[in-house]
Amino acid sequence: MTVVVIGSVMSVLDMTIVNVALRRLSESFSAPLETIQWTATAYTLALAAIIPTAAWAMARIGAKRVYLTALTLFTLGSLLAACAWDAGSLIAFRAVQGLGGGLLMPVGMTMVMRIADRERLGRAMALLGLPILVGPVAGPVLGGWLIDSVSWHWIFLVNLPVGALALILAARLLPRDTPGSRTAATPPRLDLPGLLTLSPGLALLLYGLARGGERGDFGAPGALLPTLAGAVLAAAFVRRALTVREPLLDLRLLRDRTFAAGIATLALFTCGYFGSMLLGPLYWQQERGVSATAAGLLGAPVGLAVGTTMQIAARRIDKVSPRRLIPVGIAVGALGMALVGLQVGEAGVPGWRVVAAATVMGVGVGMVLMPTMTTATRDLPADRLAAASTALSINSQLAASVGTAVLSVVLGSAGTDPSGFRLTYAIAASLLSLAILPALRLPARRRS
Repeated sequence: MTVVVIGSVMSVLDMTIVNVALRRLSESFSAPLETIQWTATAYTLALAAIIPTAAWAMARIGAKRVYLTALTLFTLGSLLAACAWDAGSLIAFRAVQGLGGGLLMPVGMTMVMRIADRERLGRAMALLGLPILVGPVAGPVLGGWLIDSVSWHWIFLVNLPVGALALILAARLLPRDTPGSRTAATPPRLDLPGLLTLSPGLALLLYGLARGGERGDFGAPGALLPTLAGAVLAAAFVRRALTVREPLLDLRLLRDRTFAAGIATLALFTCGYFGSMLLGPLYWQQERGVSATAAGLLGAPVGLAVGTTMQIAARRIDKVSPRRLIPVGIAVGALGMALVGLQVGEAGVPGWRVVAAATVMGVGVGMVLMPTMTTATRDLPADRLAAASTALSINSQLAASVGTAVLSVVLGSAGTDPSGFRLTYAIAASLLSLAILPALRLPARRRS
């Protein structure tokens, strides 16, 4: 748990720090902001390309070796990014970081789920959620301070001591594991056709959605063509995965009613929540005229609410009915999101009311994310946990990208004025509310 939490904190901090630093990077490299934004896009695309290989890699060489490889790639990518000499080299080195970051979460989650007592899985998942408490609160503040007081190089160099510590602890503390459930004489084969459809399919989907969101037009060729190509490749993978004996990712997991209900709940909830994350900074900076660092500080109470509530709710899910806890969390989250929309749509509203409404939303989010993941995976057999954590990671990335793209287009069409923000927040609240439907199919009681 210590190793996995340190690795996850490093990854989450990096993402939040870099998002704060984009404008300064644009100035330092004398490159347009549209070009520098590729530092985030390249990371996401590399993430999407590598995540589907996580389950196969763990079965092939063991989770510990894969995790050490992921830590090495991420730390090396951080060092290279700090030494970047132009925008192109920075984008390339961020992709190296993305290859490591894409494996950290699914592999770390698999190791935790394998070693944790199933009756206390919620407690273990609560600890796994600690980076969600630390990252959104500390990342923007630390990033702003490093940019303003030192230099942009340090937003990447700060990862080196953390990465080195995580590597040393991982090598010494992580238990040795045997690759998969096979013998060394029969290593799992790589589903190459599956890899060649799912990895580029996800990357193209995420790229097309991102371009459509940036331009406010999904019909533009630069957004529509990659989105369609990605959807075709993803559909081809689904067809193959349901027919071949050893697919890259076992989609037969969805035949488990609890796992399918959990995936659907998380997809809708993640779509609304993570999609709405672009709205807060835009509102504070454009409508209220505050700095990027101040906008990050105003978002800190939400991060604290999410992380603190998650620690309580994830432990409670070991004892209470998922069908009672999780839908209540969805309702609280949707109510908070709707209240934010009402506040930002009102001229001259005090800032504390917006923050208070967003904090209510954060309480609901903390009641949903980790408890739903725990419920979805608790009763799966051990040999399917790697595929389950990989599927959850893909689901999270894709749903967040869909939500960000949709809400970007809505905001662009409605306009970045109070009424536009109100409409966009209302749609985000509706997406959260829809998650109640699959959540009601979760177990009515804890299964022993």
